[in-house]
Amino acid sequence: MTLRVGIVSAAWGGFAHLPAWRAIPGVEVTAICTSRQETADAAAVRLGLPRAFWDAEAMCADPDIDIVDLGTRPSVRLSMVLAALANGKHVYNASPHAPDWTAAKAIDSAWRTSGSVGVVDAFSQWIPAHRQMKHMLDDGYVGAPLGGTCHFNLSLFNRPIKQFPYNWFALPGQGVSAVRNNGSHALYMLLHLFGPIAELVADDRQILKRWVFPDGDSITPETNDLANVILRFASGLVMQMQISWSMALHDGWSLDVFGDKGRLVASSPTFPTARDCVLHGGRLGGALAPVEIPAAFNNVTGIALDWQSEPQPSFPMALSMAAMVDAIEGKGGAAGPDFAQALEVERIQEAIRLSSQERRWIRIADIV
Repeated sequence: MTLRVGIVSAAWGGFAHLPAWRAIPGVEVTAICTSRQETADAAAVRLGLPRAFWDAEAMCADPDIDIVDLGTRPSVRLSMVLAALANGKHVYNASPHAPDWTAAKAIDSAWRTSGSVGVVDAFSQWIPAHRQMKHMLDDGYVGAPLGGTCHFNLSLFNRPIKQFPYNWFALPGQGVSAVRNNGSHALYMLLHLFGPIAELVADDRQILKRWVFPDGDSITPETNDLANVILRFASGLVMQMQISWSMALHDGWSLDVFGDKGRLVASSPTFPTARDCVLHGGRLGGALAPVEIPAAFNNVTGIALDWQSEPQPSFPMALSMAAMVDAIEGKGGAAGPDFAQALEVERIQEAIRLSSQERRWIRIADIV
């Protein structure tokens, strides 16, 4: 059986998601959706797709589409996710998963009664270096994880340009912030590697007060762009997490964990991808050294992309999508991160918000 996919978003969806779906056997992308008929028709021609939609909810109701791939701002996307689930569609949803905690609970309720497979476009766990890190942690390389740091700092608006498609990140009420965007990707990875978080304390704030363009025009943002968080995991591991999209000369992605036997560090100069994310490791009595990534993680049988394919996000994205297809077809294995994990990430982000607002430790179990 061929699974038919409709994509909302001709920009990032057409650039990165479309080649990822096309790399998976048994999948056909049949439709693209934008907000206007003229742009939808043009995108369908440009991308070689047979159908164009300019009403996402109509796409979500179409009987000839099995999977809806939703990529637009969280505040706009909420009604699309709910419509897709109400119509029995499987959903590949962008991250942030929802605009806020209330909306996250609404999506969770709709998903659990739908019978649909829901996966979030937070594909870091499928990056080869991260897959090897998970394998080594599970194999006891560092021993019992005791501490570490996670940084995900970018420089998106320190020297802004007007053509950047995400300048709307400045607007309030859209469901975005540094901790909701960069931070959601970090949290999916941390939960995947280390399990549930028991409690946290956070400071979430705005540091860059104006985004000044080269011509002197500026934007006054109304969203937070720096969060510092201490995470205490149920296992006892304590980790510091720093998230920003306003770091001058940013340090990119770093996940550094140590245990009673050794240490592992995954790093990337920017958003981690299959090619530029590297892993270093060392055990007591030795030193940190590059870790070789197994060929089986760089080239996956049946996927028509590999770790060097362009655009870079498409390979790990395709692995996430392929796991989703397997789950839909009942072939075993777990799709991930799924909507249950998405709810936990949203729960943690709500705890970060409350902790920063109330200046205290928050137990994750108290967020209901």
